[in-house]
Amino acid sequence: MELKLIKNDIPKELYNILEKEIEVLRPAQVKAVKKGLLERKNLLVCTPTASGKTLIAELAALKSIIEGNGKAIYIVPLKALASEKYKDFKKRYANVAKVALSIGDIDSSDSYLVEYDLIIVTAEKLDSLIRHHAPWLSLISTIIIDEIHLLNDPGRGPTLEILITILRQLLKKAQIIGLSATIGNPKELAEWLKAELVIDKWRPVKLHKGVYLDGEIEFE
Repeated sequence: MELKLIKNDIPKELYNILEKEIEVLRPAQVKAVKKGLLERKNLLVCTPTASGKTLIAELAALKSIIEGNGKAIYIVPLKALASEKYKDFKKRYANVAKVALSIGDIDSSDSYLVEYDLIIVTAEKLDSLIRHHAPWLSLISTIIIDEIHLLNDPGRGPTLEILITILRQLLKKAQIIGLSATIGNPKELAEWLKAELVIDKWRPVKLHKGVYLDGEIEFE
């Protein structure tokens, strides 16, 4: 699917940014659009690394922000990943959205974030913001959960599960986009999120499996 085919479904400002980098949508992105991404449907996207999951999240977040529906939060598991996303989003979308990074002091409500549109946070930081009753949380209309398979992680899983549960109670009308390359039970998780399931195996570089021994690789 060519990007221009969804030109009328996304804000002009967003299209003008994306058309400079993208001509054709990747398979997972096409499936997401057909499953209701641009109609604010909840989605659980399970596709390989580098298959275009982030753009799916960006389309949901920036469409909502530009159209005035509310803020978007992008939840990641690691501070390093949060910083990387912040740099990428600020570089691409600074002219249409105010992008913020919130990964620091967990004893603060970060009230200044009321001025920002797209907020990148770690799960632990967002948990703290909720416990400190940050007033701007009620303005969130899009929730993106990167690496959502960490729900199964013994360390981070419980915090993330409680966090998602609370967000769903606080923000009943918010669109939820879950992203992951590896989920063992995608159908069950999609049902829990009340989300449409997007599964695709396409990847930009084909993987080959093999065994390395004595300087030689024997592929399957």
